[in-house]
Amino acid sequence: MVRLFKGKTPEIIGSNKKKKANSIATLEQIQLGGLDQWILIRGHNVDNPLLLFLHGGPGSPEMAAAHKFDRNLEQYFTIVNWDQRGGGKSFSRKISKESMKVDQFLSDAHELIQYLLKRFNKEKIVLVGHSWGSYLGILLVRKYPELFSVYVGIGQVINIKENERLSHQYTLEEAKKRGNKKAVKQLTKLEPPYDNNLKQLNKQRKWLNKFGGALHNQTSIWPLVKIMLKAPEYTIKDIFKYLRGSSFSLQSLWTEYVDCSDVVSIASRLSVPIYLFAGRYDYNTPFVLVEDFYRKLQAPKKEFIWFEHSAHSPNFEEREKFDEIMIKNILKECNK
Repeated sequence: MVRLFKGKTPEIIGSNKKKKANSIATLEQIQLGGLDQWILIRGHNVDNPLLLFLHGGPGSPEMAAAHKFDRNLEQYFTIVNWDQRGGGKSFSRKISKESMKVDQFLSDAHELIQYLLKRFNKEKIVLVGHSWGSYLGILLVRKYPELFSVYVGIGQVINIKENERLSHQYTLEEAKKRGNKKAVKQLTKLEPPYDNNLKQLNKQRKWLNKFGGALHNQTSIWPLVKIMLKAPEYTIKDIFKYLRGSSFSLQSLWTEYVDCSDVVSIASRLSVPIYLFAGRYDYNTPFVLVEDFYRKLQAPKKEFIWFEHSAHSPNFEEREKFDEIMIKNILKECNK
């Protein structure tokens, strides 16, 4: 159940039923870019590789899903989940809309990474970005390659204008195929990429979710929401902050996000090993754009991995396969 007043993360317990030696399990607030922001750090051994997870959105933190999906990987990595500026536990009415800029998020992330590397006495970190977080991730890897042992992009953002055109096209075609007249009527009126009209974006996403383009074989994201509502790190207050932060973040960032996101032109040559994870049914960040980027990408090592039974969140939808690749492939990159 959601905690009423105080969120906390449980200790990692060893075979002796006591806190495991050298483990870490902490939920804490730190200052990034002059703003208090929340991070969750968990791992069985602080000597393991550091992994920073950049959540989607903008403004859709995934810290509240860590209790369900991260526990196995915590044996191999020290995992940091960060509620970004304006999102989830880090939302505040005092945050100015003017501070919600891509460059500020990159600065916050860089500051956090430097803090973590120093705190855990590491030279490099594993960077994992999901959706909006994958856009930030690619920019960070391009700008600070020396800080990263490997980058993993899940539902990789490539170009939002084209992204929204293809996502809308799929949803409209699916509505026609299913004979859903209500959906066809509503979708026909929409004009992607929905500049300054997030009501249109939300309407398209509603039908995309209904047709399984966000979570495969699901008609909504409610199964994921139910998991997040049980997070020990989140309180009822945090849930309301999550909802407000999601709306605030999208309203603040969408126009810049649409205008500046063209990964092919700015990051087709990278000097860090790159892994791209794509759901076969992902029409939130359509996989065809990720495939095209991968073909053009130059990197010391690159791999494109299909998740055949997933849409936009293979790290949740095919957790066992995701964990296996992270342990067998990504862990190796940390030891080179």
